[in-house]
Amino acid sequence: MVEPRRVELSGAETSKASRTYWDSAAEEYLAEHGEFLGDDRFIWSPEGVDEAAAQLLGPVRGKRVLEVGCGAAQCSRWLVGQGANVVAFDISVEQLRVGRELDRRTGSVVRTVAADAVAIPFKDNGFDVACSAFGALPFVADAEAALGEIARILKPGGLLVFSVTHPIRWSMPDDPTPAGLRITQSYFDRTPYVEVDADGTPIYAEHHRTTGDWIRALTTAGFVIDDLLEPEWPAGNHNVWGGWGPDRGRLVPGTAIWSAHKPQL
Repeated sequence: MVEPRRVELSGAETSKASRTYWDSAAEEYLAEHGEFLGDDRFIWSPEGVDEAAAQLLGPVRGKRVLEVGCGAAQCSRWLVGQGANVVAFDISVEQLRVGRELDRRTGSVVRTVAADAVAIPFKDNGFDVACSAFGALPFVADAEAALGEIARILKPGGLLVFSVTHPIRWSMPDDPTPAGLRITQSYFDRTPYVEVDADGTPIYAEHHRTTGDWIRALTTAGFVIDDLLEPEWPAGNHNVWGGWGPDRGRLVPGTAIWSAHKPQL
């Protein structure tokens, strides 16, 4: 039994909670969302934004790409299929183990390592592209540090595209039905959402940032912001994913997809 709270957590506590949760939930997450995500597709969000059509990363053939917070590396597997030179990491060893199962199932192998987004274990200026579909960035206490690490490993001119929960969603209950169309929490309250076990130990943590917070975090890390995509809920998508679903998704955005680049020297 877990109990949700809104409490402050340190970076170390947040990382430990994320590792605990995703290690315990890896198999269940795949069972619940695997059909929607696919084994080797690049789905940006519950709205179903598919990189094959959206082309937010542009041509990737021959490019060195890092997936940040890859989970079971479905997105990376698609990138490999497009001819990219891909490396992926996640804080959860169990997620990476599930990814190995998908490698065997698809015959497409992704190079993965276990790592925290605030301490990326790769050299400076080593990648052309970094991407993250709801991976890592919502689950770190210090987004500036994580974005700074991503900026460090990108080559000058390198591209970053990542998706996160739309900030407006944080002011609403986690309810995809029409009953969830109400403001119950201050948009300006940055206190993270935390779940704890029976002993009060944090086992899940997600951090809220306003739109302005994301802009400042990106620019502080040295990025130039190129675009913010707020996908509308498409007709024909009847999928319900936590607080995302067609009833609410047709009226308010559930996802923010940021595009930015590291300036040339």
